[in-house]
Amino acid sequence: MCGIVGYIGKRDAAPLLLEGLQRLEYRGYDSAGVAVAGKSGALRTVKAKGRVRELDDRLPKRFTGTTGIAHTRWATHGAPSDENAHPHLDAEGQVALVHNGIIDNAADLRAKLVADGVEFASETDSEVVAHLIGRSSADTLEAKVREALAVVEGTYGIAVLHAAFPDRIVVARNGSPVVLGIGENEMFVASDVAALVRHTNQVVTLDDGEMATLKAGEYRTYTTEGSRTSAAPTTIEWAAESYDMAGHDTYMHKEICEQPDAVDRVLRGRIDDRFATVHLGGLGIDAREARGVRRVKILGCGSAYHAGQIGAQMIEELARIPADAEPASEFRYRNPVVDPDTLYIAVSQSGETYDTLAAVQELKRKGARVLGVVNVVGSAIARETDGGVYVHAGPEVCVVSTKCFTNTAVAFALLALHLGRVRDLSVADGRRIIEGLRRLPEQIAEILNGEDEIKRLAARYADAKSMMFVGRVRGYPVAREASLKLKEVSYVHAEAYPASELKHGPLALIEPEVPSVAIIPDDELLEKNRATLEEIKARSGRILAVGHRVHEIADDTVVVPRNEPELDPILLGVPLQLLAYHAALALGRDIDKPRNLAKSVTVE
Repeated sequence: MCGIVGYIGKRDAAPLLLEGLQRLEYRGYDSAGVAVAGKSGALRTVKAKGRVRELDDRLPKRFTGTTGIAHTRWATHGAPSDENAHPHLDAEGQVALVHNGIIDNAADLRAKLVADGVEFASETDSEVVAHLIGRSSADTLEAKVREALAVVEGTYGIAVLHAAFPDRIVVARNGSPVVLGIGENEMFVASDVAALVRHTNQVVTLDDGEMATLKAGEYRTYTTEGSRTSAAPTTIEWAAESYDMAGHDTYMHKEICEQPDAVDRVLRGRIDDRFATVHLGGLGIDAREARGVRRVKILGCGSAYHAGQIGAQMIEELARIPADAEPASEFRYRNPVVDPDTLYIAVSQSGETYDTLAAVQELKRKGARVLGVVNVVGSAIARETDGGVYVHAGPEVCVVSTKCFTNTAVAFALLALHLGRVRDLSVADGRRIIEGLRRLPEQIAEILNGEDEIKRLAARYADAKSMMFVGRVRGYPVAREASLKLKEVSYVHAEAYPASELKHGPLALIEPEVPSVAIIPDDELLEKNRATLEEIKARSGRILAVGHRVHEIADDTVVVPRNEPELDPILLGVPLQLLAYHAALALGRDIDKPRNLAKSVTVE
């Protein structure tokens, strides 16, 4: 959620830190700050509520130093303010710390520090850690940080400067990402590779319980107990240009338009025409093990959860394995029964979503087999799981997910086909699904070519006080994702229901000021869906239908190309992304940075 950037080398740190913060603005934040160490080691700090540009405006003309850390904050403890912004200092001004995550025992630690005479400058949990480090009597910065973390409970990704040790930055990770960037006689640290790609493609991703010391010409990694670890650099595949807008007004629009190419990437090299199946080399499950799976449980949050719902339906239809999806944020708190014959699948765009990662760790503790469906190579969930599928969507910068959602649904189609062909799916049906998958990029491009009409419709519906989204079976998760998109980016209240549930209560909400978006594919439920339109129209409700033909009873219809029934949900969601985008545009919203939200939710 929050963003961390750090630099140590020979260059002036402040411009590099600000550039890195700008690269992380998409994660969502409410304040920003920077600290640099001068040649003498003295620390200078500037902080500002608001955007990075406001922080930049506050920096003195001479704010020099070749070592520094910076941060964008998403408020958890304490409202957005200059005082609550990071970096936080200890009482003597010798320690500067930036922190992502939440310190669970911060209240107890704070009370003890206050009793010892410490005065706090902020309301944050993070400041506690700065004081603990500053009060340590250990001889080295590494030992001071270890001593502080030994009494801390919770999640953290931290970077620490100390005036007495101006030649280094010490970082640590537990549940919140920390990535080292390895340069030529300079080192970087960040919470996301987006802040690093302009300067290096060699990175080291820390594991939970791991720390690192960065100096200008070297780095070393070790555990929080002090044992050395051997973390070797890996190469980032994404280029710096992937994070540019490429002529679009917003990242959201760019990423919606990138979907034909993104879907082509997730399919590339995976289709096996000879046996009418797909190659998923990262699964780590052989045919015998796949046939032994008796149930599939998919876990994710937000859009990942909705993609998991689509995936569960495809797995049931194609592989005939009972499957369902559940919010990862709820899963581990209901003391679930973990079945050895169940295959668990964790879904996360970033691969760092804390709720999902915690569910994975609980499942692994209980001996379950867990696969990951993630976008970021080398992310925490990718490392913690037994295998999985990368969705290859490329960097997704906008807070709301579009191309990654679509690619995740396609990845589930590949997994469902693989499991189906191992079991009882016929060669003919395998070829049918493969042909449908190959049509997807061109059909998505066809939908995008109709953007002007969707923009017109969005302007018509943007003034609604609330909207209903309905769909049956395959259409229901599409409705849920579309409802979420509209809420996230336009702030128009929206609800999603199974179409069959309307008459069990939600019909009471239907009125002309509450239009309904109905997902109506030409499948075996077409006539039942038409009956739903009649129910809405009988209550004077306005209707926008999304389907494979014009529906006269609807006020408006968006016609989507027909694919195979199992794959139709992937296409039906694309115009609804554009609907949310253009509704938000018509309402003047900050589309790439919707209020109160963050891209990568790394706190509970």
